[in-house]
Amino acid sequence: MAIMTVIYKTPNDKDFFEKHYFEVHVPLAKQLPGLIKYEINDGSITSTTGHSDVYRIANLYFDFIETMMNAFQSEIGQQCAADRKILASNDEVQIYIYDTKIL
Repeated sequence: MAIMTVIYKTPNDKDFFEKHYFEVHVPLAKQLPGLIKYEINDGSITSTTGHSDVYRIANLYFDFIETMMNAFQSEIGQQCAADRKILASNDEVQIYIYDTKIL
């Protein structure tokens, strides 16, 4: 399984972030071709390593990295990427893409 993990720092305007995230960004992202599951944190995030500026974590699941990459090359994927920049600049977000395996 391939996962994209998106970690957003605390936004300057939480109300704008929440409204745009749930009314625009999530519905758009849920249209990504090949998306299996979209999950986010529920409530506050606690770091055991001292990081204190994490506001939202999202995980997007796909069968394969190739499926994910194709999804983000699609029209919807391009719209998602552009919309993410409305929510957070590159300094305000971390995005990780990786394959998983069961141990």
